[in-house]
Amino acid sequence: MVVTIVASLPSFLLASSVSHASSTSSLFFTRLRASAGLRLSFAVAPLCSRRAKFMAHSIASANLGLTQPANAEHPKIAFAAKEVDAGEWKGDMLAVGVTEKDMTKDENSKFENSILKKLDGLLGGLLAEASSEEDFTGKSGQSTVLRLPGLGSKRVGLIGLGQPASSPAAFRGLGESVAAAAKTAQANSVAVVLASSEGLSNESKLGIASAIASGTVLGVHEDNRYKSESESKKPQLKSVDILGLGTGPELEKKLKYAEDVSSAVVFGRELVNSPANVLTPAALAAEASKIASSYSDVISANILTAEQCKELKMGSYLGVAAASDNPPYFIHLCYKPPSGPIKAKLALVGKGLTFDSGGYNIKTGPGCSIDVMKIDMGGSAAVLGAAKALGQIKPTGVEVHFIVASCENMISGTGMRPGDILTASNGKTIEVNNTDAEGRLTLADALVYACNQGVDKIVDLATLTGACIVALGPSIAGVFTPSDELAKEVFEASEISGEKFWRMPLEESYWESMKSGVADMVNTGGRQGGAITAALFLKRFVDEKVQWMHIDLAGPVWNEKKRVATGFGVSTLVEWVLKNSS
Repeated sequence: MVVTIVASLPSFLLASSVSHASSTSSLFFTRLRASAGLRLSFAVAPLCSRRAKFMAHSIASANLGLTQPANAEHPKIAFAAKEVDAGEWKGDMLAVGVTEKDMTKDENSKFENSILKKLDGLLGGLLAEASSEEDFTGKSGQSTVLRLPGLGSKRVGLIGLGQPASSPAAFRGLGESVAAAAKTAQANSVAVVLASSEGLSNESKLGIASAIASGTVLGVHEDNRYKSESESKKPQLKSVDILGLGTGPELEKKLKYAEDVSSAVVFGRELVNSPANVLTPAALAAEASKIASSYSDVISANILTAEQCKELKMGSYLGVAAASDNPPYFIHLCYKPPSGPIKAKLALVGKGLTFDSGGYNIKTGPGCSIDVMKIDMGGSAAVLGAAKALGQIKPTGVEVHFIVASCENMISGTGMRPGDILTASNGKTIEVNNTDAEGRLTLADALVYACNQGVDKIVDLATLTGACIVALGPSIAGVFTPSDELAKEVFEASEISGEKFWRMPLEESYWESMKSGVADMVNTGGRQGGAITAALFLKRFVDEKVQWMHIDLAGPVWNEKKRVATGFGVSTLVEWVLKNSS
């Protein structure tokens, strides 16, 4: 499939002899640089790929602070499903997932669980003795790695699952714990076995193996691109054998799927982790272009400049972008299956603020989090991560549009001011009563654009409100939709992915606080119910015939304790798309 990019090169990619001419445009439309008239259309994927690489390199070499991220080196782990006796498996570490019940011992302090009893017998009772001395009870989060002679493996690790585990999140956590234990033990090869796997259905075994593989990939990942010294020279995990959950092509396919999705989650994490002086709107557009060129058989790209967005009357989006010297780029990727009829047309829309200062309503004071406002493109990271995964998986029967209105929210003499009125691409007017409620302004035009693609369903994702974090805490995303059918689909997808969502009300009576005396609406209501009024605002830009959902992931997109991104949303989006494929 042809990859087409229609875009103006950023001014820093032009020859130095070209002067930076600027035009005095209206508030709604970003000042255009000398590059405004230069349009390039590449119809050949390899050329697009070369341009994307050149763009990314130029962006990295020209940014503030001269920071150039090192090439990300992601260790490749070979996963295999095997039916091998755990005691005879040969390698660096045998990891046993155990529940608290599995750790039950008889009156002679011997394990009652058959697998643990057999391993303990091979070790001459040392496993039971050591677990008691280490006070290991199988609680979730507990782990102990022992170097004991008597097994085929050099070490045996006990990884706590807590109560009998049934959720994907629990087994993904097992995989993450295995990765951590392997790192501590400097193990290259690991086998994972459950102490209790009797009675599991074939479907459950597939899901468990997939979750363990996903957790291991994510647990191994460390983003060291911006560190002067990395730990990449240390021994790294290279192979993981999953024992006792079956074998065969169906399981191998499931493990490959887990690797594809997990690599896309890592991609999303690294987008969010990248600082705003590196990941500008142009750089985000370049990353999207690289996805299209990598999977050109199924994904095409159309990157719109400010001038082209002006032609589409995207005044709401361009009003936000107006203050920044970094020009906005409107990203549209489209996935079409390699063959067969299309039964569903979907759109994933992600908020793409690569930095949010708050504008004239600048973020100030304790808790404003301006230092981490690089994460304000977390929604776009989820959307582009999903595009990357789907490019690898290639589902049939479904067409997917990935849409991001990327820009920065900055402060300058050309920027929007409180009290200004913007006109969105559907003709609705918006009185800006708070420049820090900017994400919804960019999403407004993105949602109108998505509806114009003729889609049946839209899911938008955004780090939209602090109010949602107050309501649901740091690990749960808020879901807003008038469609029970769409809610059911996405929540079923989240049960597989293990990501946490909670449905919130769309209380129409709250819209009273969003009414303006001089325009169709204001862009923010009072403090009460802030996440709800934000969703009600977005609803005004969605065609009534289209099923729509808004996901506020302001909390779970970022791990405050570790100060890194989570990649939240990618897995659920991929599962949802697959549910809509044939």
